Amino acid sequence: MTVTVLGISGSPHRHGNTETLLDSFLDGARSAGATVEKVVLKDLDYSACRGCNACHKDGNCIVKDDAIPLFERMMVADCVAVASPIYSMGITAQLKGFIDRGQFLWARRFVTKTLEFSPEHLARHKGIFISTAGQSWSHVFDGAYPSLTALFHDAGFEYYDNIVANNMDEYKGIKNHPTAMNDAFLKGQQVVAVLETQKKQ
Repeated sequence: MTVTVLGISGSPHRHGNTETLLDSFLDGARSAGATVEKVVLKDLDYSACRGCNACHKDGNCIVKDDAIPLFERMMVADCVAVASPIYSMGITAQLKGFIDRGQFLWARRFVTKTLEFSPEHLARHKGIFISTAGQSWSHVFDGAYPSLTALFHDAGFEYYDNIVANNMDEYKGIKNHPTAMNDAFLKGQQVVAVLETQKKQ
């Protein structure tokens, strides 16, 4: 069975450093035989979570827009690669708004208790975070990780790895980074190989 990989670009800037790094990861996954799809959040029509807690009643979000179908596509993928540049020491508003809309999944897991993921399911579903940052600080990505942890946890993915590249201001773009693009490509190949092996077990 073919491995499916969904890439989600959370950058408002098309074809910038982070989306380019995501594309390299997806190219690697495709070269390893995966079926690959990319979604750009800025092209979708969705609103922020209302905090109404209606999903706590039956596990369903009452807001009907592009966010819910994307969560449905995400949850049937074997691997999801979520990409965001670092803005003000965190992920973009586009991605944070999408993650917040996943509250209905949290409600299914912990309120209505209609959704549960076995250890075997988690092992066969990999979440990857891809990011770039202008600053050279080693801690520049730290503010992003908790939000991605919440997203992957609620949607049934093992938080498998990060593909991050800082110091973009000095490099003048991701394509000038000495290793990041190749590292992302190889990581795409590697995660597909791991998932193929697990599918055969």
